[in-house]
Amino acid sequence: MTVDARAPIAGWTPPDANARRRLLLRHRRVALVGVSAKRERPSHFVATYLQAQGRDFDVSFVNPRAKTILSRPVYATLADLPAPPEIVVAFRKPADLPDVAIEAVSAGAAVLWLQLGLWSPEAAAIALDAGLDLVMDRCLKIEHARFFGGLHLAGFDTGVIRSRRRRS
Repeated sequence: MTVDARAPIAGWTPPDANARRRLLLRHRRVALVGVSAKRERPSHFVATYLQAQGRDFDVSFVNPRAKTILSRPVYATLADLPAPPEIVVAFRKPADLPDVAIEAVSAGAAVLWLQLGLWSPEAAAIALDAGLDLVMDRCLKIEHARFFGGLHLAGFDTGVIRSRRRRS
């Protein structure tokens, strides 16, 4: 018998767009767990975007194998951060997500956010039992850009508000 990885999770309804927008407005300290120093990785792209949104977020990077990413210090664990994170964003394989959830609870996070493609009933149960808000299978960068005007094919806001070129 196979289990649907996207099966409903008891006691949880995925937050709608308005709820996700409120989470992004309410919380400023974001920790990216599993962020990569490799530029081609989605986590690095998200880190670059969030760092560029400095007025909106105070971003910390967590990866036990890196010392610096994007010229910023990288911490081995959430417990090593200088301030408790409000949103913990996970870029880890599904088997690691329950441990990330436990660490997020211990660090005092308010939100566990599992990136696009990630779904974990075990991590969800840990987060929900501790009273954390939970977002799964959503990209924080895409959601932020969607709500606050930074969506562009290149991933950043170009400031262009129309598609036609000016005539000379």
